[in-house]
Amino acid sequence: MRILYLFPAILLFLLTSTLVKAQRPGYWQQAVDYKMDIDMNEKSYQYQGKMELKYSNNSNQSLKKVYFHLYFNAFQPGSMMDYRLKNISDPDARMVINHGTKEKPNYQSRIELLKEDQIGYQKIKTLQYNGVDAQYKVDGTILEVTLPQALEAGQTGNFIVTWDAQVPEQIRRSGRNSKEGVALSMAQWYPKMAHFDEFGWHLDEYIGREFIAPFGNFDVKIHINKDFVVGASGILQNPNEVKGYQKNAKIKQHKGKATWHYKAENIHDFVWASDSKFLVDSAKSKAGINVNIVYLPKNDSTINNWKTALGLATEFFDFCADRFGPYPWPSYTIIQGGDGGMEYGTATLVTGGRNLKSLVNVIFHEAAHSWYQHLFGINETVDEWFDEGFTSYVEELGFQTLFEKRGAIEANPSIEAYRSYYKLALSGKEEPASLLADYYNSNYAYSNQAYNKGQVLVVQLGYIIGEENLKNTFLEFYKQWKFKHPTPNDFKRIAEQVSGINLKWYFNLMINTTRKVDYAIETVTDTEITLVNKSDFAMPIDLLVEYEDGTKELFYIPLREMRADKPAEELKVYAGAKRTVLEDWFWTKPSYEIKLDKKPAKVTIDPSLRLADVESSNNTFPKK
Repeated sequence: MRILYLFPAILLFLLTSTLVKAQRPGYWQQAVDYKMDIDMNEKSYQYQGKMELKYSNNSNQSLKKVYFHLYFNAFQPGSMMDYRLKNISDPDARMVINHGTKEKPNYQSRIELLKEDQIGYQKIKTLQYNGVDAQYKVDGTILEVTLPQALEAGQTGNFIVTWDAQVPEQIRRSGRNSKEGVALSMAQWYPKMAHFDEFGWHLDEYIGREFIAPFGNFDVKIHINKDFVVGASGILQNPNEVKGYQKNAKIKQHKGKATWHYKAENIHDFVWASDSKFLVDSAKSKAGINVNIVYLPKNDSTINNWKTALGLATEFFDFCADRFGPYPWPSYTIIQGGDGGMEYGTATLVTGGRNLKSLVNVIFHEAAHSWYQHLFGINETVDEWFDEGFTSYVEELGFQTLFEKRGAIEANPSIEAYRSYYKLALSGKEEPASLLADYYNSNYAYSNQAYNKGQVLVVQLGYIIGEENLKNTFLEFYKQWKFKHPTPNDFKRIAEQVSGINLKWYFNLMINTTRKVDYAIETVTDTEITLVNKSDFAMPIDLLVEYEDGTKELFYIPLREMRADKPAEELKVYAGAKRTVLEDWFWTKPSYEIKLDKKPAKVTIDPSLRLADVESSNNTFPKK
């Protein structure tokens, strides 16, 4: 019970302490404070919205214009999202109709088929800034506002916006009448302040991928049919006045509608979903996190899966607290909705008609985003691998520990991601991970780059600096960057500080190029081993030699560019091996010789399988 009472104080401390401590000289970030009132007509799928927004300009620049995102506008024939679906080689199958075959597809954009009463839109009715009407124009999914008076550095401006909106047919993430029967999946549903930082305004047109937004507070009231149940970000303020959250609730209604009142602090997106058939359940983690599930109880199997997943979700938050830093908000809500899984502030939308393993997997992934994108406001439109890859790494660790109950994590917990990355790297379709998320030539390249290569980057980093240093890097990153907007370079610098190892070469080659790692054992004699780098990507080498007399020796060959050595690691695959640190290997030198004192029986490059070597058949002697 004491933990629950301490939560507000802990949250306040985290919020205030992190806002005043800058991590880079001159670092700043904008802040928003939303207060919204939404009147929903569930029959027409339209709503009226009013928003009071306080926008704090913490930059050193005077702002004459500001921008908002109007994401629903993407769901109209002729939008950029529509044209993207028509012209990408492998469009998202959820968003198109295939009139051909699997071998010879003939795709048609589902957006192209939307009628007037099916499209999505957000139409601004009025917009005031500090009590004065402001000029504005809408360009696709971007609302550009010219301020009647500039918002100076250090000042806070007050906006009042009213708008009409229509919820589109469910095509991507948000919408009405999902494939599983959820009435309303309300993601990207309000005029959202665009992100402004040291790199300028981030004004990406919405074509179906990722997001970036400033941190802020939300106070949201939703008026909807009294028979509907709502799941949302933040904390429900009036559970005793609405359906589903308390057994003896007395539904407070006006003209057949109930009001759902939610508040959330220091998040950068707010989501909600609603359906008359939703069932609600909740549980607490050992640390006191209240985890809610809001779902459609289709049958006994579905109910059992969700209840089991709820218990595992609470364990997941405790697991992550130890490895990646405590979850700082008091609650997390898992809501059935959307078209797969998508993370939002203190909540997620996931599809629920899954088997238990799949349901737990998607919940773990989206919950892991509470760190890598929501606690650390990563710009997903620029550094998608930093967001999705790191999240996938967290998910996999948690899944193997809690669901599969493997006990000690394997040396490489992400071996499946490695295999997918190898296919990408050898496919000829790989593009640099530094490419903006929207601009990949194929969804195949984007998905494997963001989710799999990003995961590989993390695990291989552990190979370079050592697993203990990797764990400490995550925890130090948490201390320095929670509730802020770090870049990959900020993570790299902390990894360098923790490990003492220079990592410039590694992050540059992994992110900005499509170079591949490929080492080989060239020759083995009774007295010498020759290794060769067959690629243009140099790496340190762990070489395990098993001698004919039964002894083992682990030769560690650092890379000259590292300027330091990795500490010894206690891995099962290295158990019983004497560790010998050799002279560093130059990236300019293609081969390396190792002298032996006795006859080798077996030689293996990286038995932990963390080195992302695209051709491993020549990494052992004798060859397998």
